[in-house]
Amino acid sequence: MRRWNGWGNENSELTMELNKGLKMLLGALVGPSHSLPEASLSEVIAKVPESRLQAHPLISLDPEIRVRHARGQSLPDWLAMHSGEVGTFPDGVAHPESSEQVRELLNYAAELNIDVIPYGGGTSVVGHINPNASERPVLTISLVRMNKLISLDSESQLARFGAGTAGPDLEAQLKAKGFTLGHFPQSWELSTLGGWVASRSSGQQSLHYGRIEGLFAGGRMETLQGTLDMPTIPASSAGPDIREMVLGSEGRMGIITEAVVRVTPLPEDEQFQVVFFPSWDSGLAAARNLVQQRVALSMVRLSNPLETISLLHMGAGENTAGVTALEASLAEKGIGAGKVMMTFAITGSHRHCVHTKETALQHCTDQGGVADQSGLGDNWAHGRFRAPYVRDPLGSAGYAVDTMETAVDWSMVTESMEKIEQAIRTGLADEGEQVHAYTHLSHVYGQGSSIYTTYVYRFGDSYEQALQRWRKLKAAGAAQTVACGGTISHQHGVGADHRQYLTAEKGELGIAAIENLCQLFDPKCQMNPGKLLPDAN
Repeated sequence: MRRWNGWGNENSELTMELNKGLKMLLGALVGPSHSLPEASLSEVIAKVPESRLQAHPLISLDPEIRVRHARGQSLPDWLAMHSGEVGTFPDGVAHPESSEQVRELLNYAAELNIDVIPYGGGTSVVGHINPNASERPVLTISLVRMNKLISLDSESQLARFGAGTAGPDLEAQLKAKGFTLGHFPQSWELSTLGGWVASRSSGQQSLHYGRIEGLFAGGRMETLQGTLDMPTIPASSAGPDIREMVLGSEGRMGIITEAVVRVTPLPEDEQFQVVFFPSWDSGLAAARNLVQQRVALSMVRLSNPLETISLLHMGAGENTAGVTALEASLAEKGIGAGKVMMTFAITGSHRHCVHTKETALQHCTDQGGVADQSGLGDNWAHGRFRAPYVRDPLGSAGYAVDTMETAVDWSMVTESMEKIEQAIRTGLADEGEQVHAYTHLSHVYGQGSSIYTTYVYRFGDSYEQALQRWRKLKAAGAAQTVACGGTISHQHGVGADHRQYLTAEKGELGIAAIENLCQLFDPKCQMNPGKLLPDAN
């Protein structure tokens, strides 16, 4: 069973604890902290109001189920669940098993003037699935039971899935047929195919497999105005692409119930390699050259100096002997203070992997890079989905951890990274609080790169103080993102938390076009209201 107030399943092997060494490191970076009292599930259930929905055979009004579908996985969501101050709950939760049942539920919502929230894996970190305080009843429609491979055209390499299929189930069903989708966002264990499409997700190895917009070939969306079928045409010049209207729509137009995706035969080999560089500039040049020279890698990640040292020491915990030995070895090769760490991956045939690794390492050597020989690349791959699990033990110790991400052209990467980090790092200076912030480039393109910043700060004396501090840091980082011309979201979507920044990216006319499109499908604004679009002026 899923944890009701945190990440993952209750029996997950990836649960983490803060060891003594990590606590000491956090104390030095942001100061000592203390835990806050946590609300129990029963205490939160007791706060669930009576449902405003009429009885329906597909809808559960059970208070616990409503609690478990009230929030996503953002830091404000975590604070709300642990404090017990959740505020709003859906009036009911439906678990349809087919597109036809979703159609039935939307007809019910239209007839009784009900707000509808689509729910996939519940992993949103920007408020996609949170109900607003509304005079209308709120129905959450969970697609978790729509999780099967419906059809596979192996000749065309197209697979049709129920939109509620989570990453592991999707890959397991494809693997049995000799295929993979290769879409591995950090939320992969819990997030769903429909959610990936609705929020324009990017997987860790998108350099090889492509982002979700390149993998999404068609499908079906149920709307309040009827069913929208999107055929799987390989290419077309017949006007705007309907699939592009649905990608990133975040439930504002309807509910994606089936998605057809472009799959690939299972790779013969896959390798992960870590390379250290003497400076940020040299590592950045290597990353840019690798992608612009079209070296056929499946992933390139580059950690800046502060993230590099943070990850090495946080991973070591109390046992720092290994880190000390590694740093001494690197220093002998000219990789000392200011070093950065790159992790790249190669996917394909064994022959391709051997040849491409040799080419990639030569590019890295040209920039002064030194390849790790201790297996750090394999360690990264083994723990690639572990990061979300760190929030719970940090929170229990009184520390908040969150992220901000964007993407800019190469000419703006370093300046944007530094300004965003600095804005967050000094965002609580008026309170005399330290914020530890560091960054990596998670996805690279010929034109530019994503910038992914992680930051840690102290809760303070209450959950409300922790939330207010988060709001200040979020606003500071977002303001710098907009000022640098970056997208407000490269991979997390817009939801509720980013919507007020969207106009800077889309422009007034662009926002009006999106609003009119949503209005066509949802004239009464019943579909996931308060998400994606900014408030009207």
